[in-house]
Amino acid sequence: MGKNRLEAFSDGVLAIVITIMVLELKVPHGNDLHALSPLVPVFLSYVLSFIYVGIYWNNHHHTLHTVQRVSGPVLWANLHLLFWLSLFPVSTGWMGENHAAPLPTALYGVVLFMAAMAYLILQRLIIAAEGEHAVLKQAIGGDWKGKASVAGYLTAISVSMIWPWLAQALYVAVALLWLIPDRRIERALQ
Repeated sequence: MGKNRLEAFSDGVLAIVITIMVLELKVPHGNDLHALSPLVPVFLSYVLSFIYVGIYWNNHHHTLHTVQRVSGPVLWANLHLLFWLSLFPVSTGWMGENHAAPLPTALYGVVLFMAAMAYLILQRLIIAAEGEHAVLKQAIGGDWKGKASVAGYLTAISVSMIWPWLAQALYVAVALLWLIPDRRIERALQ
């Protein structure tokens, strides 16, 4: 099977996720800067989640450039990833509305962790479908970023009930790790 429909559907879902997240930003009631202060935590949560969606879109885009054929398991793994990404608006909104509350911060981490696991599953199934000499397998190698991300999420979830601000800092740190340009797939395709 070709990959065009998979790419188009995934792009559409991610666009909807971002749209839903931005619609959660409510117009302030007031006409001065003080009216914006209650929106700051919600806005910061939105910015972090927007960055995460962008990271997933970017990596998904690069990953699919390595794919020659799409199997049934790859389609289901992609839907699994999209399911977890579709929960970003809810977890983002809850964490933003409740500032540094432990449970919303932990749930946000669970959603990030599950999205990361779903992405790792997708990668493994693409490699299985492409065969032993898959370009993606060569590109990701030991995948230290993926492993570090999972460790960061698990650490953040475990400390979120005591130190939610530390958990949120870890979520930012993992996002920053992925903002550093990752040229592994581009190099493997050349």
